[in-house]
Amino acid sequence: MIPKIISADDHVIEPPNVWQDRIPQKYLSAAPKIVIAPQGDMSLVDGTWVEEPGDGEKMAAWWHYEDKKYQIKQMVACPGIPPEEVTMEGVTYDDIAEGCYSPKARLTDMDLNHVEASLCFPNYPRFCGQLFSEADDLELGLLCIQAYNDWMIEEWCGDSDGRLIPLCIVPLWDPMLAAQEIYRVASLGCRAVAWSELPSWLGQPGIHVDHWDPFLHACEETGTVICMHIGSGTRTVQTSPEAPTVVTANLIVCNSAASMIDWIFSGKFDQFPGLKLLYAESQIGWIPYFIERADDTWHTHQWAQGENRIPHPPSYYYRRHVYSCFFKDTVGIELLDRVGVDNVLFETDYPHQDGTFPNSLQVAEDLFGHLDQETINKITRGNAINLFDLDLKT
Repeated sequence: MIPKIISADDHVIEPPNVWQDRIPQKYLSAAPKIVIAPQGDMSLVDGTWVEEPGDGEKMAAWWHYEDKKYQIKQMVACPGIPPEEVTMEGVTYDDIAEGCYSPKARLTDMDLNHVEASLCFPNYPRFCGQLFSEADDLELGLLCIQAYNDWMIEEWCGDSDGRLIPLCIVPLWDPMLAAQEIYRVASLGCRAVAWSELPSWLGQPGIHVDHWDPFLHACEETGTVICMHIGSGTRTVQTSPEAPTVVTANLIVCNSAASMIDWIFSGKFDQFPGLKLLYAESQIGWIPYFIERADDTWHTHQWAQGENRIPHPPSYYYRRHVYSCFFKDTVGIELLDRVGVDNVLFETDYPHQDGTFPNSLQVAEDLFGHLDQETINKITRGNAINLFDLDLKT
C-alpha cells in the first residue's frame, strides 16, 4: 500500500499580487509586477539570458522588476500535459492550471494526485531566490525577500492545515541578514530555506570559509533544513557551446554531486552537527558511487587534505546530514540499501513538465511498491515528517 505522499519538491507560480500587496509605496514602481504583453524570445547576451516582448498577437504574463523582464513559460506550469505538447512559449495565468498559483486549487490537485503535503520551491525569484540578490537596489531586494516569505507563510500555506509546507528564501549577499531572516521566519513557523547548491557560482563565497557561519548557526539553532534544488547554482555543466540543452539536462545532477562533496569535506558538519541538507530533484542513483569515492579519497589522499582533514569518513556525515528527493530513478531503488532508506524522500515536481501529476500514485507503485511496507512508508512520508518535524501522522 502506498500511503498519502508528502512531496518534498514541488513548485509555485507566484500570483501577481505577491509583491505589489506588500512592498512600501515608494518602491512599488520598481518592485515585481505583472504586465500582459506579446510573447517574446530569449537571447543570450554576455552570458545572461535576456527576454523582451515581441510584436505578435499571442500574449504572455511578464514579470517586470527594476529593468528586468521575464515571461511565465508553459514549461514550468503544465501539470499533466504530455511532453510532446510542452513548449517554452510565454503564457498568461488564464492559460495555466489554477493549481499553479492558487493554494485552494493546489490542494484540490494534491487530492487528485494522492498527495497529502507539499514543499514548494519558488519559480520567478528562481530556485533559491537569487533574483533578489542580483538587484540593483539591495534594500528593495531585501524587502522583496521578506514580502515573498510573508506571502509564502501567511497566504500560500496559511489556510492549508499544514498541507502546504513553508519554504523561505534569504538574502544571499549578507550572511548576517540571512541569519536574521531565518530567525524571523522561524518565529512564524517556517523550518525550511531554499539555498544554493554552489554559492560560489553565484559570485558569493563558498562554504570552506567562515563567511556563512552566522547563517548556518541560525539554521542549526532553529532546526531549519537547507534545501537545495537542482540548478540553484544558476550555472550548469556545459560540454561545449554547440551542445543542445538536452545535454545539460542530463548533466545537471553534477551540480548536486559537487555540492554534496563540497559540504562533506568542508568540516561544517563537525562545526554545526545539527545541520540537515536536502537535495531536490537530483534523483538518488548517483549517490553510492560518489560516497564510495569520497570514502576512498579520505583514506588514500591524506596528502591532499592537510590540516583540513575531517575526522570521520564521508559516509559518516552523509548518513547523518544529507537527504535527497527522487521521482524517477529505478537505479536508485535497486541501490536503496547503499543510498540509505532513511535518507530519501519522494517528490512529484508539480507543475513542471517532467512531474508525475496526476499519476504519482502509479509512479510510486511502479518504482518502489514491491518493497516492504515500512520502507514504503519512510519513502513516501515518514522521512519527510521526521526531517521537517511535521505535525502529520507517519
